[in-house]
Amino acid sequence: MYLSLESQYRFDANDNRDHLQHAAGLWVIMGKYDKEPKITDSDKDGIPDTEDQCPNEVGLANMFGCPDTDGDGVANRSDKCPDQAGISDLLGCPDRDGDGIADHLDTCPDEAGVAAKLGCPETDSDGDGVADAADKCPDQAGTLSASGCPDGDADGVADADDLCPKEAGLPAFKGCPDTDRDGVPDSEDRCPNSAGNAANNGCPEIKAEVKAVFDRALTDVQFETGKSVLLTSSYVVLDEIVGIMNNYPDHKVSIAGHTDSIGEAPMNQTLSEARAKATYDYLVAKGVNPGRLSYKGLGESKPVADNRYAPGRAKNRRVEFEIYVQ
Repeated sequence: MYLSLESQYRFDANDNRDHLQHAAGLWVIMGKYDKEPKITDSDKDGIPDTEDQCPNEVGLANMFGCPDTDGDGVANRSDKCPDQAGISDLLGCPDRDGDGIADHLDTCPDEAGVAAKLGCPETDSDGDGVADAADKCPDQAGTLSASGCPDGDADGVADADDLCPKEAGLPAFKGCPDTDRDGVPDSEDRCPNSAGNAANNGCPEIKAEVKAVFDRALTDVQFETGKSVLLTSSYVVLDEIVGIMNNYPDHKVSIAGHTDSIGEAPMNQTLSEARAKATYDYLVAKGVNPGRLSYKGLGESKPVADNRYAPGRAKNRRVEFEIYVQ
């Protein structure tokens, strides 16, 4: 009685269907037996036909009885180049330049290349690392993000197409920046440092409470009688205006001083200018950039009420503020 057990892991480079094979056998001889059973080895390679995957060809034990003429570890039956030592990943064919393309398919077998060029290297005339085939500016060194074209501000938009070639911007705005990210490019944004909206040219809307502060300033900014000295009661509303200037960094404010009609017009003109200047000086002292402020005196030239009566004259003695952007 003979019992046999066998396990084999079979490689198949043609269709990539490797598999594990197990076999078991039981041989029982009934009756008289004088000698060992005959083992057949058709090709005389020392591997019995029962184990030989190539029983009619002299082969190697590590090739399961199949020959490997070039000794590259790929059996002839799976080797596309059986007479040239190669690599298993290329079905036994050689690859001198190591570019993953077998020599017999490689137009440039001694230069590493790409499949799209049949194994030849991509040409890069300007040496910028972008192959000519993908380079929109093959004669000018550029960047990968700009498809091989020059991009001085490195924003991914080629200089030739960049409306702001010296400032890094966004492709959506043809290379121009949008500092406040409000969807309006700086080149069109009248308030590039304050998020606004397109309908307001990129500037934020002036809130109702801000307008209310300027309205209140008409009566709350007061001076000593006949002088340009601010009363301390004026500081509250002026400090609120300082806060507004900080919250609207792209806006400017003009200050206009007015008087009633009591006294000579030249004197009133001088007084209105002095009061506007005193207001300006207070805001600057509080940290507002002088370049964002302007002032002027209009004297008694623009009354808002009747100067014949005291209530009217009180309304005419005022300092007006206008917030705006250029």
